[in-house]
Amino acid sequence: MQEDFLHYIWKHRKFQINNISTTAGEHIAVVSNGQHNFNSGPDFFNAQLKIGDQLWAGNVEIHVKSSDWFLHNHEQDPAYDNVILHVVWEHDTEVFRKDNSPMATLQLKDFVEKGILGNYDKLFSKQNRWINCENELASIDGFILNHWKERLFFERLERKSNDIEALLKASKNDWEAVLFVMLAKNFGLKVNGEAFLSMAQSIDFSIIRKTQSNHLALEALLFGQSGLLDVDAEGAYFNDLKKEYGFLKQKFQLENQSVLPVQFFRLRPPNFPTIRLSQLAKLYHGNQNLFSKVMDVENLEDFYKLFSVTVSEFWKSHFTFQKTSKHSEKKLTKSFIDLLVINTILPLKFCYSKHKGETASEAIVKIASSIGSEKNSIVETFNNLKPMSDSALDSQALIQLKTHYCDKNKCLQCAVGNQLLNK
Repeated sequence: MQEDFLHYIWKHRKFQINNISTTAGEHIAVVSNGQHNFNSGPDFFNAQLKIGDQLWAGNVEIHVKSSDWFLHNHEQDPAYDNVILHVVWEHDTEVFRKDNSPMATLQLKDFVEKGILGNYDKLFSKQNRWINCENELASIDGFILNHWKERLFFERLERKSNDIEALLKASKNDWEAVLFVMLAKNFGLKVNGEAFLSMAQSIDFSIIRKTQSNHLALEALLFGQSGLLDVDAEGAYFNDLKKEYGFLKQKFQLENQSVLPVQFFRLRPPNFPTIRLSQLAKLYHGNQNLFSKVMDVENLEDFYKLFSVTVSEFWKSHFTFQKTSKHSEKKLTKSFIDLLVINTILPLKFCYSKHKGETASEAIVKIASSIGSEKNSIVETFNNLKPMSDSALDSQALIQLKTHYCDKNKCLQCAVGNQLLNK
């Protein structure tokens, strides 16, 4: 038995509400269950209960066993002096108030509905399952799932907003700088994301502003700070980059000792850090005030146009500095732009609208719903249990569901778990 489940039973009145009594035999009438407290102190504040003939107003504390009161040292904490009812699963010892009178105790196991107990045992039974509800997920009503997925999607945006707030604070509220850092990380994808992030954070964005009108200088800055010019190579382009970076490094007193090394291993050539950094440089060279442009866009097709960039001339016939390859434009693909929109643009739109005291929910849902579902092991496994991911909104929601609910056994706070408990 989990204490969280007892909170759920009390909060949602999943017991014989009109037929409960204390362990001393006094009838309990619940006027108000109280306000659920998720911080320190009693579990429910400001409850109103009629116990026997006396109306009480105060707090409710919940434990698996009565003796947990002493295990948690509540008898020494004044915050618990105003508890009017001790709700427990099993009453194994008396608890006394300051005046030495026994505290009113409700032993829930005597009054809980049998059906919900069976559903609880079924949901939390110790089996080797990917998620607790995998055998029942297919039976969940589609309307409930769709509503829950939208809530999960915005929960995920809220979580990402915390990271954006930290970046915003570090940049002294420069939204353009935050966009650059986030784009750099996402241009690196999983393999080079952290390396690109450390590179971007090693450059004050004022330097990007000063160099972005000079394409060669911008490429030299990004390649040099990433350590990609510390190789044995020849040719006019490489030499020009190295010379330009040397000048920029001295002029702006640049340091890159803390920048993580980039990786080529196990990457397809189009994802080589050289190609991605050239595309990033091209994007910023062609777009002054990129943040404002991004915030103004409200549909996916316009994002495709905005991010439709290629590489500089050298990289159209190279993947590395040392070897020539077949000529190709190497434009950002729609699938790559989708990832940028999902992981960078939508969280920024959400956070920026909050800062302005506005809501961009409708526009964000529209864009996320127009992007195809991401393909990963979490989404694929959910779809095998019940087809439920058609868009990026769905796939982001399912990632949030798996990592923040299923993996943490938070079924009692999940719409799916709630429906299964109340079958």
